[in-house]
Amino acid sequence: MSGVAAGSLSDGTREFLLCLADDEHLMGQRHTEWIGVAPFLEEDLALASIGQDELGHAAMLYELLSGPGRDIDDIALGRSAGEYRSCWLVEQKCPDWSDALVRHWMYDTAESLRWQMFEKSSIDELRGIAARALGEESFHVMHAEAMVAALSLSSDAHSRLAHSIAELLSLGVAMFEAPAGELDAIDDGVVSTSMVTLLPEWQQRVDARFGEQDWAAVDTVHQNGRTTRSDSFAPMYDVMREVLLIDPEAKW
Repeated sequence: MSGVAAGSLSDGTREFLLCLADDEHLMGQRHTEWIGVAPFLEEDLALASIGQDELGHAAMLYELLSGPGRDIDDIALGRSAGEYRSCWLVEQKCPDWSDALVRHWMYDTAESLRWQMFEKSSIDELRGIAARALGEESFHVMHAEAMVAALSLSSDAHSRLAHSIAELLSLGVAMFEAPAGELDAIDDGVVSTSMVTLLPEWQQRVDARFGEQDWAAVDTVHQNGRTTRSDSFAPMYDVMREVLLIDPEAKW
């Protein structure tokens, strides 16, 4: 299929794309939490830039889902908590710098794989969004790799990294859980494959960076096709909507 109009998206495909959009939105929000408090000024600036990229990816997907003439604020911030479809990894609060870096590495390594699903999409706009996102994700992965490598040089920091991996690995695997609507997105030609087919490559990259993991022992996280929110979501949802609640006319 080629040249399918974005306005003709099936309900299942829209649900699938919403998962990706919400992932990017919340990851961008989480990165911005480190502005002014990261260990180095350079990292304040780097994470601000990366967070802006992720929010930009989210905005492009929300615009596609919103359709002409509809404000993307309605879909980005106007939904109830139960209508979000983000994975639990991006919802997780990571107040420890090591946790934030490992999450950054896990997420952007996954994104460098997930965006490839759209390179031959039947939706013209999605192919363009994917091309831009993949270019920016290459920088994100390089940054995450460099920061993890630097942190690994210290024996104390190396131990902290191992702890962060143990804490976040199950949430990392859960990124590849089939979201609601995935089969429709594949049938519509919007994506080329299911997310779970990308998991083995991601696991190999994790093993190469952090040492071989006991994948069989990793706990299963039940996100119910992304329809269930984690305990970390509610406080984040309140912060995201602070300005909107103060001024309903404000724009995202």
